[in-house]
Parts: sequence; structure tokens; C-alpha cells
Amino acid sequence: MIDSPLDPVLDELWERRDGLTPADDDAREQVHEALDALDRGDARIAQVEGDEVVVDERAKRAILLAFKTFPMTSSSAGGFSYRDRMPLKTRLDGVRTVPGSIVRFGSYLAPGVVCMPSYVNVGAYVDADTMVDTWATVGSCAQIGRDVHLSGGVGIGGVLEPAQAAPVVVEDDAFVGSRCMVVEGARVRTGAKLGAGAILTASTHVVDASTGEEYARGEAPAGAVCVGSTRVKSFPGGDFGMPVLLVLRVLAPGEIHDKLVLNDVLREHGVAP
Repeated sequence: MIDSPLDPVLDELWERRDGLTPADDDAREQVHEALDALDRGDARIAQVEGDEVVVDERAKRAILLAFKTFPMTSSSAGGFSYRDRMPLKTRLDGVRTVPGSIVRFGSYLAPGVVCMPSYVNVGAYVDADTMVDTWATVGSCAQIGRDVHLSGGVGIGGVLEPAQAAPVVVEDDAFVGSRCMVVEGARVRTGAKLGAGAILTASTHVVDASTGEEYARGEAPAGAVCVGSTRVKSFPGGDFGMPVLLVLRVLAPGEIHDKLVLNDVLREHGVAP
């Protein structure tokens, strides 16, 4: 667990959460202050330390407490009306959010982030110069690195409970192809590339196409070019294709940013980049 920068009073509020309501002004102020720290990027739900993803459980609990202590309020953006306990984010310095993008308070967007019509949920952290493309979703508490491209229709799963559960982490320089799904605390390592439509969960087998050897489950290896595939497994009712993530190639460090190399690898195997 991270040594949380948030006020320990949140632990006491958590212990009596069942009795909290929006009428508890002091509690609401404490929770709002915590979410404002998440919104500024001064606190975050999780981060990579060494090789591990460590979680700030206090920060997660602050979000859950917000749904106890924040009142339902009405808001609007242009011609659209909303009614929710969590307001929209207004701190957008250095960020480009085009019409149709929705970003909730308590998420952090670093300078240089671009949000096309998309959705970023509370507790998410999106680092500098990352593109959240059209109809992509960044789920609650997901951690997205620098110079990442989340292509059209990508689904990055969210997690709030249990508080100790690690969120999805997409590390720096990763590319997540159109309509990919990355959920259940899965991890896309630095510089990894997922071809369109790949599915990665915490239990997904990750297999080397050249050797058949397996990597750690639920993780796209650093610098790997990966596509969704299936592997036959026998059940009492018959043989069925079970989803796997197939590693076509691991790029050398100099190739990671070369989109022509990436496109060639994917097209060689009949996959759209």
C-alpha cells in the first residue's frame, strides 16, 4: 500500500461510512478535499514501484465516501443536462477536450492530453501527451502513462472495490488498438502494442507465437506487439477456442517509436494497426 498523502481522518470516516449522508458537512468537506487532490494529480490511486503496482487504499475509499456524502446536483454543458453526485472536471490546464468528451471530477489529466468524444471516470490518472480517442473509455482508477494512444472504442476497465484491488495500468509509450478491452487489473507494459480487438484480462494467457512459451498472465510484455487469438481447450461438452493474447514479436528499443515497423509487423499477420 502507498504511504498516502491524504488525511488519515478518511480512515475514521470509512469506519462509520454506513451512517454518513450528504448532511454531514464536515465529512463532505474532508472527502471533497481528498478528491480535489486526486483531481490535481497530487494523489493517485496507484503507481508502479519497482515491478509492482501499489494501491493507495485511502484514496479509493475517498471516492466511495463521495458517493455517501456528495448530494445529487444538476449541471449542464451546452445543451446537455446531468444529474449526479460527482460533478464534471473543470481543471483542464494544458488539456484539449473536444465536444462530446466527459471527464469526471477526481480524475487527473496531465498537460498535453487530448480527449476526443470519450469518457474518463473518477480516480483515473492520464499522463502527459496521451490521446484518448473517439468513444474510448478510461474506467474508474485506471492508470494511463505518458505518450499512450488509446484508439477508437477502447475499453479500459475500472475498479473501486475491494479497495486493495489493483486497477488497470497502461504504461508509457503503449498503443492500444481500436476496440481492445483491457480489464480486471490487467497491465500493458512500457512500449507494448495491442492490435485491434485484443482482449486482456487478469487471467488471460499470454503466449509467444514463435516458441509457445507463456509470459505472465494478464500482462502485455514491454515492447511486445500483441494480437488477440484463441487456443483450443477440451471440455466435457467439446473443444472450444479460449481467448489468448499472442505475442508476435518483441520490438528492440529503437523500434518502439517507429510506427512503420509496428504497422509492418501487424500487416504481416493480417491484423489492422
